[in-house]
Amino acid sequence: MTHFLDIHKTDPSDLRQIIDQAAQMKAARTGRPKGAPDDTQPLAGRMVALIFEKPSTRTRVSFDVGVRQMGGETLVLSGKDMQLGHGETIADTARVMSRYVDLIMIRTFDETVLTEMSEYSDVPVINGLTDRTHPCQIMADILTYEEHRGPIKGKKVVWTGDGNNVCSSFLHAAGQFGFDLTFTGPAQLDPEEEFVGLARKAGSTITIERDAAKAVADADLVVADTWVSMHDSQSSKERRHNMLRPYQVNDALMAHAKPDALFMHCLPAHREEEVTSAVMDGPQSVIFDEAENRLHAQKAVMRWCLGV
Repeated sequence: MTHFLDIHKTDPSDLRQIIDQAAQMKAARTGRPKGAPDDTQPLAGRMVALIFEKPSTRTRVSFDVGVRQMGGETLVLSGKDMQLGHGETIADTARVMSRYVDLIMIRTFDETVLTEMSEYSDVPVINGLTDRTHPCQIMADILTYEEHRGPIKGKKVVWTGDGNNVCSSFLHAAGQFGFDLTFTGPAQLDPEEEFVGLARKAGSTITIERDAAKAVADADLVVADTWVSMHDSQSSKERRHNMLRPYQVNDALMAHAKPDALFMHCLPAHREEEVTSAVMDGPQSVIFDEAENRLHAQKAVMRWCLGV
């Protein structure tokens, strides 16, 4: 079964195939209405279940639109609709869903929900996000970098702020795509040691640097994410802001990167917190290309999973 669960669990040659196909599919849509179907309809007659235990804007819209552009249909379900793991086991839900649909995308909290779903599903499962990783976002980020600057192999990526689930998938990608990554943020929010070790074992240089200016020196790409989540308490938000304020991405910090360095953020962003509007709306920012590329990258992921 060809699942897309995490970047480090997918062969580098398959990852490259996905990125290249995403770029080709995007190019083929140039000048066409957004609602127009793709010339090829690889998902014609296919039903894709989109399961959201965790709220979403970009993931929901991009997967739904992507399936429709490729000729398929979607069944969108919330955690409330399904009560995953409450009453019926994840394993039994996976077995039942496999009888109805051709592909499952799930966006959930606990990674074990994803892994159990994939273990017992008879159809491919895609990780739309867990609290631990976010591989679809990073595939879009790789696509975005390469369409602006060429191959990401050998480049220096700097992650600023919290070593969260998006940072984890960037570490996975560093090892698989052959770029180096520097993390700059408070020690309390360091990325998982396991993922740092995986990237280093794959041959990437992974650096932890507390001084943001030093970290960003000569960077090809600077990446930020929100400092707080919607579930954090007010006191937790205040503590995080105090810890992370030195890592805000602003014009002064970007000045330490290479002149042609790009800035990315997976959105939604809290302007003037983790990044200033001057950077978000500035010439180095590619955040809206990045957001669009979720659509194209995920279409290629779905095709890879289904072998179409």
